[in-house]
Amino acid sequence: MKLVNFSVAGRASFGVLTAEGIVDLRARLGVPASDLTEFIRAAGPIGPEALTRQLDAAIAGAPDHRLSAVRLLTPTGRTRYFCIGINYPERNEEYKDGTERPKYPSVFMRTHTSLVAHDEPIVRPRESEQLDYEGEIVVVIGQGGRRIAERDALAHVLGYTCGNEGSVRDWLRHAKFNVTPGKNFDRSGSIGPWLVTADEVGTGPLCVKTRVNGELRQQDTSDRMIFPLPFLIAYLSAFCTLEPGDVIFSGTPSGAGARFDPPRFLRPGDAVEVEVSGVGTLRNEVIDDAA
Repeated sequence: MKLVNFSVAGRASFGVLTAEGIVDLRARLGVPASDLTEFIRAAGPIGPEALTRQLDAAIAGAPDHRLSAVRLLTPTGRTRYFCIGINYPERNEEYKDGTERPKYPSVFMRTHTSLVAHDEPIVRPRESEQLDYEGEIVVVIGQGGRRIAERDALAHVLGYTCGNEGSVRDWLRHAKFNVTPGKNFDRSGSIGPWLVTADEVGTGPLCVKTRVNGELRQQDTSDRMIFPLPFLIAYLSAFCTLEPGDVIFSGTPSGAGARFDPPRFLRPGDAVEVEVSGVGTLRNEVIDDAA
């Protein structure tokens, strides 16, 4: 099942994307929630199969909107974004600092204002010309919890989406232990285009690819992660109670623009595509921040 947040005629809503169009769940269910995150949290602990059963009756019949008639919004909205750094073997080796693979994941947070939706422009800020791309597999939590065991972790996943964890490289190095500024410039990254429930995606390895202007820059699979998805969920929930709607950016493969010689940072007019198998393709063009 593909779940979307969207806007039509100035009204925000959420729904299910089918082959024929979008079923407007806010209208059909008569709920006060205006996006998926609000709906998930109001529904309480919910897994993908339970959600599908709950919505089957609501999505029967003709869709309410054509996909071309709506504006897609980020499928996750105002929530917490946990981000993982250096989670593929070659990505660690790109740093060329002689260190062994990390024993624990690198974790940082992003704000919702740093991310735009599918087909919306990502913005190169006036403060830097070092805007970079990072294609990632993104996990959305459906059932929260504290100290979740690895063996149970995937049961807490509602679904998956695509992410471009855009980074302003020079602002990542403004201080010794400070990546927050470079990861949180307004509209510097993206997420979408929709959320595909875990039962539809399946349990096999997921492949992530990043293309810039049609050129393949990044490609890897989730089974090669240094810290697999179940471990990440268990690790994060060890210190923090995960909540329905929380989002995990699981790390980017090697091949980001900063690692080329010379670096190949994004410029206005560039088109970035992040594809995750079983999910879809997230596409954004780059613009300069308006004066």
